[in-house]
This record gives sequence, C-alpha cells and structure tokens, in this order.
Amino acid sequence: MARKRVTLAQVAAEAEVAVSTASLVLSGRGTDMRISEKAQARVRDAAARLGYRPNAVSVGLRKGSTSTLAFVSDSVASSRLAGEMIKGAIEAARDRGYMVFVGETGGNVTLERQLLDAMVDRQVDGIILASMLTHGRSLPTGLDSTPAVLLNISIDGDPGIPVVVPDELQAGRDAATALVSAGLTDIHLIGAGPGLRDVRTISTAAHLRLQGILEVLSAHGLAPASGRAINQWLPPEGFRAADAILASGTPEAIVCFNDRLAMGVYQAIQSRGLSIPDDVSVVSFDDSSIAAWMRPGLTTVALPHRVMGKRAADLLVDAIEHDRAHPDEPGPTGVHLVPMPLRERDSIRARPGRD
Repeated sequence: MARKRVTLAQVAAEAEVAVSTASLVLSGRGTDMRISEKAQARVRDAAARLGYRPNAVSVGLRKGSTSTLAFVSDSVASSRLAGEMIKGAIEAARDRGYMVFVGETGGNVTLERQLLDAMVDRQVDGIILASMLTHGRSLPTGLDSTPAVLLNISIDGDPGIPVVVPDELQAGRDAATALVSAGLTDIHLIGAGPGLRDVRTISTAAHLRLQGILEVLSAHGLAPASGRAINQWLPPEGFRAADAILASGTPEAIVCFNDRLAMGVYQAIQSRGLSIPDDVSVVSFDDSSIAAWMRPGLTTVALPHRVMGKRAADLLVDAIEHDRAHPDEPGPTGVHLVPMPLRERDSIRARPGRD
C-alpha cells in the first residue's frame, strides 16, 4: 500500500507550532523571521521523524526555479543507438545541479503537444526537444515560453534558440576521403545518390552525407559509379542493392549510408565468395554496436549521441542562467555542430601503390 505524503500541517502539529512557522523554518527563513532556536529545532526534528518532503513545484515557485529540465523526443528513449543522447543530457544536467524528466511521443504531434504542456505545467526550467533521426520540421507552438534547445532537429532559418546537430556534411567528406586516400576510384553508394536530387528520404542526414561525399569525389575528378536511393535503411535492402551491383562486376568500394545497410552488404559480398576488404572495401555511418562486431570490423563515421546530449543540456542550462541574469535581452541561439569521428577498422584496403 502506498505511503501517504506527510503534509506541512502534520509537521506543524507534531512540533506544536503554527503552519506558517513550520513553513518559514523549513524554507530556511526561520532566523530571519526571529523564530526561536528551540522552535526551529522542534520543527526540524518533527519533519525528520515524520519523513516530510517539501513539494518540489511549490518550492520552485518560491525560488523561481525547480532545477529540472524536460527531454521530449520522438523515439530516442526506446532506441538503443540514440538513447545515448538521454544519458549524455542527464550526465551534463546532473553536473549542473539539474534533474531531467523524459517524455517520448512516438512521432505523434498531439502527444508531443500534451507532453510539452505537461512539462511546462510542472514548472520545468527548460526543454530539450529531440529527434532520433536528423530531419527538418516545424517548431511546435509555445516552445518560446521557456528556454529551449533543439537536438538532432534541423530548422530552416533561425529558430531563435540553440540547435545541436551532428556535422553530417563533414562526415560525408570524411567517409569519401577514407576511400579516395586508399586509391579507390570505383565507388558505389547504397542508401542515396548518385545525385543530390536522388535522396528519397526525409532525413537531413542523408542529404548532407551525400553532399559531403560528392564534394570530395568531385575535388578528385570522380563521381559515384552508381547510387541506389533506399527508403528503409535495413539489412535486407542493403543485401539486395549490393547483390545488384555485384551482378555487373566487382566494385572497388561501397559507401553504405548506415551500419544496418552495411550488414546486408557484407552478406551479399561474402555470399558471392568475395572478401572484405581484399576484393571490396566498405565504409559506413553511425558506429552502431554491430559495427565493431562485424568481421572484418566496419570502418564507419560515428554519431556522437552522448556528446550531443551533453552539449544540448549544457546549452540549455546556459540559456536558463542567461534569462535569469538578463531577462530583457535575447537568449543564446545558433547552430552547434558536433564532430562525427571516423572509426577506422578493417573494411578498407589501399590499392597497390597507396599506403
């Protein structure tokens, strides 16, 4: 059976003082209001004996802060890959003296509205609005009523609040550079391409990754040998796309737009009796948990989810503190790009004559 919450009135009765006196003592204002040390001691002892816990929202209303942040996402909490964003946000918030409330919408805009309203009603000091996949969207109304940060969400123009996104453009450049530096020129794309208008996905990440790849290839006088735009970035689609490429010959290299596609590509290559990287080099994106376990280990550009979560929480607390110190001045804004490191493993082999 749930234990009933101890009220302030019960503490006051136990200490034989007025409710107002108990409230002043427990809020740390007893001495300022000239309440005797004996009465203060009785109140504190009574609160300890009864297990009294002050109402956090009420305390927050008095102090102007509840020391809480909201983390509202589409499917981050249930994603093993992107759940690292929540861990990062919680770590950074804890270091700054804040707790984090987490809510997940499943992509339902009505539920998102309800969650945001509920967080504001609970007097959170700020909101992180997050997405598992980097994509563009419109901002929900009312997000400007409290300090806020967008995490893994791209917005056209200046939304007036900080935006934290991975540097997908540079990630595309780095993936292509890894292949070109190995002397590989016959490069095929699975997941998008071969042109920027061929990205059949709402994912901003796909567009930026492709843009970075094309920039590097063009700078070296190259172009993708082929590109296959795929809506579902899953192993079966990766297998089918790679098998179609292999039916026309053995490519030097394949760029996969995520690690799940790469898993299917590995299976297609190995099912034809070919070897990675001796026959075909493969590079990918995300650095999911499977990347290091694949054989050979998959070279991939990592999505730094925990770093992104930490950055978002730090920026949000900075915005909260700015609003308190300078309530009449605009808060911080701008796009904050988080670097995506290349995890070099064993899936790329330099052609003869290259290091």
